[in-house]
Amino acid sequence: MDSKNFKDHGREMVDYIADYQDNLLDRSVFPKVQPGYLKKLLPEDAPHKPENWEDIMKDVEDKILPGVTHWQHPRFHAYFPSGNSYPSILGDMLSSGLGCIGFSWASSPACTELENIVVNWLGKALNLPEGFLFGENSKGGGVIQSSASECVLVSFLAAREKKITQLMKEDPDADRYTLLSKLTAYCSSQAHSCAEKAAKIAFVRLRQLEPDSEVCLRGSVVQKAMEEDKANGLIPFYVEATLGTTSCCSFDNIAEIGPLCQENDVWLHVDGAYAGSSFICPELRGPFEGIHYASSFNLNTNKFLLTNFDCSVMWVQDQFSLTQSMNVDPIYLQHSYSEAVDYRHWGINLSRRFRSLKLWFVLRSYGITGLQQYVREHCRLAKLFEEHVKQDTRFELTSKAALGLVTFRLNGSDELNENLLTSINDSGRLHMIKSKMNNQLIIRFCICAENASDDDVDYAWETIQEFSHIVLGTVPETKDAQDTIQEEETLEEEEEVNNFPDDVLTPLITLIRRASMEQMLLGRQNQHGLNTTVAPESIKEVPEDQEEDKEEIVDVFDDVISPLITLMRRASQDQLLMMQQKKRQSLRRRRGSRLSSGSVSVPVC
Repeated sequence: MDSKNFKDHGREMVDYIADYQDNLLDRSVFPKVQPGYLKKLLPEDAPHKPENWEDIMKDVEDKILPGVTHWQHPRFHAYFPSGNSYPSILGDMLSSGLGCIGFSWASSPACTELENIVVNWLGKALNLPEGFLFGENSKGGGVIQSSASECVLVSFLAAREKKITQLMKEDPDADRYTLLSKLTAYCSSQAHSCAEKAAKIAFVRLRQLEPDSEVCLRGSVVQKAMEEDKANGLIPFYVEATLGTTSCCSFDNIAEIGPLCQENDVWLHVDGAYAGSSFICPELRGPFEGIHYASSFNLNTNKFLLTNFDCSVMWVQDQFSLTQSMNVDPIYLQHSYSEAVDYRHWGINLSRRFRSLKLWFVLRSYGITGLQQYVREHCRLAKLFEEHVKQDTRFELTSKAALGLVTFRLNGSDELNENLLTSINDSGRLHMIKSKMNNQLIIRFCICAENASDDDVDYAWETIQEFSHIVLGTVPETKDAQDTIQEEETLEEEEEVNNFPDDVLTPLITLIRRASMEQMLLGRQNQHGLNTTVAPESIKEVPEDQEEDKEEIVDVFDDVISPLITLMRRASQDQLLMMQQKKRQSLRRRRGSRLSSGSVSVPVC
């Protein structure tokens, strides 16, 4: 592909992406494929000869897209948002085009320095303490990692190295690996699974502590666990607190946990993967109280700040504590600019993409006020969904709406809720996921689409209500709730329309037929000198010598009366269809209020 072809196909690709985004509602949010579907569609070996671009893009549409879960779809309400916006896409495009590998300042100065600047911009927008920012009076700074999981792992490794180095200074004869076996970390049982994975990789002990009834890890619980472990000869070294848990977006109390970590010389890492971005709104910063106690903090701009994956920002208050655990310095990576930041010492990867470009594009294109508006709108829509749940007595909220997330369940067993969620997801109309809270299965509803609207929330709730009818047995069960409702309504309406002429017009038509034919027969009989009245139903028994009269009568009926009847039938059916449409709209408006009134009985589960 030469530059001319690249320009042509590049424009086509931009059009394709824009059309894809604009027409997502034409696609099912969740693919209806089975594992291994693509293997059957693509050859086992790569092509030996080049293929033309048109064939490649045809396969994208025909073979790849049918297996894609559409995370930007207005009906996608699973997990958390997958940040996406046109400025971010263009930033990623430019990053790929430049092809920089910015592992050190010398390898690409702009790559490093723009990252320094944008993490400071974002840190200031969040009102982070100065100790987390690059500056003359600060030992801290920020870095863009690939994901929150990497941030948590890096903080684990940094905390482990810092504690072991400290203990070996106190006792030079101590064995490093003996000390390692005693190190103990702490997190909530509701913390993301990446904490457990990081502990396995770091080969340290992890205690998962139970939060309170509000799913908040409290300082007293952490203190008790530390005291127990110290009494047993273990060494507390790390606590991970979460601001915005995956299950229900709950917040650990870092204002309580922070002082304990400071007193015990324990590294406190605060994982704000989803909720951290919301702190650009001053009114949402309540859970952020105590952040100055943290050794490190991370958030995912690729969740709640319209920036494409991967772009997880991590800040530390002490660069040295982080870099000493990652620092390897082969001669082929050395350079003479020692005062510059070398991000190769800030994480696991050596090679690094120019990820700061897309974040820079987003911050400049939206501005802080635009991003604040986006966050606030998601919070408002979550409150709207919460109100829907509150109004239907068959459902219960399992936690208050938090930012863009609402958790709820249908009153009844876990199996009932599992069936509800499975049937909804299988339909392709919505996509949500489940979780566990207080030993109960819950359903998570998250506002994810950038331009989500009230209509999207209303549609989602109507869909959930329709499927709840099915699992509760209040409507016949079919594979798809939408098909069930629509098929039943359509069949009823068609039957009503078809029967309407029979029920209303047929008696009128019969009268017209009888009167018309009687008059015509009487006229013919008078012409033939007959005085006998012939009943209309006896037309088929007209004497043979009057056969021509019978045929003429039938022709007149077909030519004159039948078209009139047809017009009457059509007009009546059109009027009925209009009545049915109004009736359907009224029924759908009343459906929600009928359900919320509790008139539908709920079987004991």
